[in-house]
Amino acid sequence: MPRFRQILDTMPAYKPGKAVVAPDGRSFKLSSNESPFDPLPSVVEAIAEGARQINRYPDPGATQLTEAIAERYDVPFEHVALGAGSVTVAQQLFETVGEPGAEVVYAWRSFEAYPLLADLAGATSVRVPLAGEDHDLDAMAKAITPATRMVFVCNPNNPTGTSVRRAELTAFLDRVPEDVLVVLDEAYREYVRDEDVPDGLTLYRDRPNVAVLRTFSKAYGLAGLRVGYLIAHEPVAATVRKTIIPFAVNHLAQVAAVASLRAEDELSERVERVVKERTRVREALIAQGWDVPPTEANFVWLRLGERTLDFAAACAVEGVAVRPFAGEGARVSIGDAEANDAFLTAAARFRERTQGA
Repeated sequence: MPRFRQILDTMPAYKPGKAVVAPDGRSFKLSSNESPFDPLPSVVEAIAEGARQINRYPDPGATQLTEAIAERYDVPFEHVALGAGSVTVAQQLFETVGEPGAEVVYAWRSFEAYPLLADLAGATSVRVPLAGEDHDLDAMAKAITPATRMVFVCNPNNPTGTSVRRAELTAFLDRVPEDVLVVLDEAYREYVRDEDVPDGLTLYRDRPNVAVLRTFSKAYGLAGLRVGYLIAHEPVAATVRKTIIPFAVNHLAQVAAVASLRAEDELSERVERVVKERTRVREALIAQGWDVPPTEANFVWLRLGERTLDFAAACAVEGVAVRPFAGEGARVSIGDAEANDAFLTAAARFRERTQGA
């Protein structure tokens, strides 16, 4: 047999959200944090027109999209770096710092790709337990050592949906050494309604060691095309651009992302509908007796402990797929009203059968 890296023998594969089908044929996929809406007509039209050029390689620098992002957020062109989804940009970040002995600090549980990316990059993961459902920034600051190269703060956090507030995040950033990169992973920023949850772009401008990570997969509804981006000071962005695979952001993805930025007013209406459903679902769960932490993302979190897999199985019987984390809890994405109602019914029936949470 060929010889491979030893880390691959112990590294679990990333597990995407799965779909399930009830006996009556119903199927509601709430296991992946996707937009429940079809692409906007203007975006579909742009993709169709762009398909006429797929015999050509895409613009390797994604110039038009980079310009559109820079203009949208009023940042220099040189501060933008792209990748095939924010998880790939995260991988590029890990590759910029990963080498034997380098440490990367992040909360746990948080985005489950972090440990996989750290292992692949040859970096050492330093997982700091959540305080309840929230980041423990004090403990994360204390976990930084001379070997620390990078810190991830997922805000809002995946899978709990909880958010770090402005004062505590600013105080944390003040404690981080200037040679440690802090990545604010804001994949769900468009769903934030709490005014005390800071926009990372207001923090990075006078902090050269802060980078902001975002995506077109969630609110913009382009999960199937894979477009993510980073905004950071030029030395950081330039280093991240060095690690991108040539032509990683394909032509149709670039075209669709530009069209989506032009259609932000329409997209904002859709995001607001998700936010309203999020509020409705959380309030209904609380009324059923569940303990559901406040969420600023497009999902809710139920801490179920040892009942997690039983809960997921009960939801599957109703045709509802949720994202279980064995022994911890379940993350449930916000879908359309019909899907959300099906989930609420499944949650109520499970609670009745198990006589309380």
